[in-house]
Amino acid sequence: MNSRFPLASTAALMADPARSAMLTALLNTRSLSAGELARSGDVSAQSASMHLAQLLAGGFLKVTQEGRHRYYQIASPEIAHAIEALGAISTVPSYRPSGANRDLCIARTCYDHLAGELGVNLTAALERERFLVPQGEREYEITKEGEKLLARWQINPGPLQRARRSFARRCLDWTERKHHLAGALGAAICAKFFEYGWIRRERQSRIVHITPRGHRELHRTLNL
Repeated sequence: MNSRFPLASTAALMADPARSAMLTALLNTRSLSAGELARSGDVSAQSASMHLAQLLAGGFLKVTQEGRHRYYQIASPEIAHAIEALGAISTVPSYRPSGANRDLCIARTCYDHLAGELGVNLTAALERERFLVPQGEREYEITKEGEKLLARWQINPGPLQRARRSFARRCLDWTERKHHLAGALGAAICAKFFEYGWIRRERQSRIVHITPRGHRELHRTLNL
């Protein structure tokens, strides 16, 4: 680590194509093994081990042991946000992720919140109905009506606002080039939608599908 210019050291960790591919892959799922990350980075197992050690030492990743296997995760929501932000500003407006299909662009998870058309349209509806209002350059503030909506969804904003991470943040979507909702509130809404069966995850993918029940509820509540 460059103690005089720590930003340079941090940027260098993300600048390597293999490491950036690994980090991007981990945005799309909760954890991956070293072998899976080696394939994501298109490197050998030995090279992947070296890259993962560097990302661990730099604080980008954390690792858990399950039997003989080690699984890697992004270390914090702040790290995920930094990767998302750099991805958004480093791609042209017509960008689509490698191997993207229409379903991926319609609805997906990005770390722990909703992205794609669904995430963008949900955020726009929350703003349109004045459940959320922009606060400052990147944050949202919840309104009284927004608190009532969250109560119907059985989400208590109090603990989320006291969490160490950002409460409600505007995050530029990679494929839509518009903002979706991130932060603790974005994660809580995503988790509730899964819990209520309004969305379901495609197996071994970040793609999510809105269920018929979800379509009905989102149309009734937000006219989506």
